[in-house]
Amino acid sequence: MQDAITLAALAQRIGEEVGCSDWITIDQPLIDSFARLTGDDYFIHTDPARARAEAPFGGTVAHGFLTLSLLTPMAYRALPPVAGRRLQVNYGFNRVRFVAPVPAGRRIRGRFMLLACDRAPGEATLTWQVTVEIEAAPRPALVADWLHRLWGDLEAG
Repeated sequence: MQDAITLAALAQRIGEEVGCSDWITIDQPLIDSFARLTGDDYFIHTDPARARAEAPFGGTVAHGFLTLSLLTPMAYRALPPVAGRRLQVNYGFNRVRFVAPVPAGRRIRGRFMLLACDRAPGEATLTWQVTVEIEAAPRPALVADWLHRLWGDLEAG
């Protein structure tokens, strides 16, 4: 875990990459578990033989929403906690694009660039541009503008 950063120091990093997560392997058991959980068992995700034969991806691929859902553990690993933060929540997305499919067996990681830090007394909204890379691939899996809301004594530090 990284050391905490003050909100003021974090705000000085607008336009910079603040963190990069470790690689996460997207294997078929993970894809199958996500399919069971969400009820999305479309063959391009869950049937390797049929996906090889009928889909243009060469095999099964991760659900876009699986990749999106992994932003949370990526952020936990990549971003420093904000000093004085009492509570932080996912506030949604301004933009999400699924740029390239993630083939089963590949690894992904998230890069987090701070786009904005909007402050009010006791609260803040952070906007992150997140790019999820696929290892050794020319295009990312997804690009999103993700908002986090924070509450607490954010002027502490």
